[in-house]
Amino acid sequence: MFRLVSLMAVVLALAPMQCSRSNSDPALAREEGPGDALYSLAQDFRSRGDEKAWRQTLEFLIKRYPSSRRARSAQLDLDASSSGSGR
Repeated sequence: MFRLVSLMAVVLALAPMQCSRSNSDPALAREEGPGDALYSLAQDFRSRGDEKAWRQTLEFLIKRYPSSRRARSAQLDLDASSSGSGR
């Protein structure tokens, strides 16, 4: 009986622990989130020549998902567009 308890203790001690990663860096995310999808949608709008939809989608992304890994890229895109067009 002692051996069984000892064996179980060793097995449990060596088992990988699953910890939540609530503080993980969004830039390191492995799966696509809503910010990624919106950014892709905005790029699709722009490639089709729909600048208004592109801008509105990026603005929505920034407002709704400010901590998204794509929010910074969206803001940079909008800033570059504004400075390039004289706005």
